[in-house]
Amino acid sequence: MYIPKIIPVFPLPDLVFFPKIYLPLHIFEPRYRQMVADAKSGDPVIGMALLKDGWEEEYDQNPAIYPVGCVGRMMKVESLEDGRFNIILYGLRKFIIQDEFFDRSYRQAAIELLEPHTETPAMMNPEVKGHLIRLLKEYGHLTKIEQQVELLIRSRLDDETLVHTLSFAISFTPLEKQFLLEAEDLDRQGRRLLDLIQFKIQESQSGYRVPFKKRES
Repeated sequence: MYIPKIIPVFPLPDLVFFPKIYLPLHIFEPRYRQMVADAKSGDPVIGMALLKDGWEEEYDQNPAIYPVGCVGRMMKVESLEDGRFNIILYGLRKFIIQDEFFDRSYRQAAIELLEPHTETPAMMNPEVKGHLIRLLKEYGHLTKIEQQVELLIRSRLDDETLVHTLSFAISFTPLEKQFLLEAEDLDRQGRRLLDLIQFKIQESQSGYRVPFKKRES
């Protein structure tokens, strides 16, 4: 799908969006109602980005956001009688913000798309994938979600969809998810995912939160 060089951006404080993911959103703020209306009548894409710490003091303005986000296509738009919208976004590509524009009620950004678009989904190193599956099963056992984990493994998702689904669905903190989103490629994201799941396992075994520090595998 065509993605314009300038897109509307919807920043949130607690949500990180990934490619290959379906995301339902309820749009109620006037500025973002206008954003959806404009996207609906033009290019039906919206970029999602994570707000940086301290956003509360400037939320009604344009608080700082992390430069790496994900652009999604509006797959469904439901207009409600009072002007609100229910929409479903499908994640398309990661992007990095080159410039921001504030001449409308909502933020827009000039973006550069990250990772080349290919018809064939990216694949992980088989060794990394095998380790990821083993850790995922251990995590599922410890957190009593074995059935969900087994269903996910048996669904035979391609590597790209699997990594993005795990990155989005596991209860990492927003900053940890941002760390995953910012990975340069699928293998790097998979390795970061391994680190974070290992921290989750340690947390479940010890009963307290293990401080996470960014590091490369």
